[in-house]
Amino acid sequence: MILSTPGFVLHTTPYGESSVVAKVFTRQLGLQSYIIKGVRGPRGRVKQNLLQPLSCLDMVVYDSPRSELHHVRELSARHPVPPPDPVDNALRFFMTEVLYRSLREDEPMPDLWDYVECGEPAERRDVPLRFMLAVARHLGIEPLDNRTPREPYFSLEEGRYVGLPDDTTLPAGLSALMHAYLSAELPPVCSAAERASLLDALIAYYQLHLSGFHNFHSHEILHTILR
Repeated sequence: MILSTPGFVLHTTPYGESSVVAKVFTRQLGLQSYIIKGVRGPRGRVKQNLLQPLSCLDMVVYDSPRSELHHVRELSARHPVPPPDPVDNALRFFMTEVLYRSLREDEPMPDLWDYVECGEPAERRDVPLRFMLAVARHLGIEPLDNRTPREPYFSLEEGRYVGLPDDTTLPAGLSALMHAYLSAELPPVCSAAERASLLDALIAYYQLHLSGFHNFHSHEILHTILR
């Protein structure tokens, strides 16, 4: 079956002499694997900048329910390629890795796809935290914002606020910051170190609640450039 779908490039692997296998988060079909020919080599027909992390494509693909590896008939950039910017590049790489390690094959998630395409207004320093919380909501693992004076500690294991601290709870200050991001439309006032600690906590949260979410590294550069 031939169909048209937009998609975000999440990962590419060399295949054969001039092709790649691309993991693409499509709107209609969810995460899929595609052979894209004519990418590598001096005579490549497909420009490699089309396949950068989180590149958004309009695609015409061959879809077969019996195959795990599909073919692309046509592809083109859905949006103009943005000019190079080190901070934006690091943010795109981070968001790509979150999606790549979170999504499962053949599970359409059009609402999440629309969120990734449209985004939400936020300062760049707040994008990683807001993105992880939004993706968690679409995946059904959103932290429960039930914080009260009697339950002030956020439990990474339980995904909710609890009354007594233990090895899986965040400190009181970091728990309060989590609540601020969960409940407020405006970003809370906090330091770069506090945002970095909360981002590390959210990555640990994902690792507890999603199988396969491991070897995550792209946040490390964000701790350096988002100050």
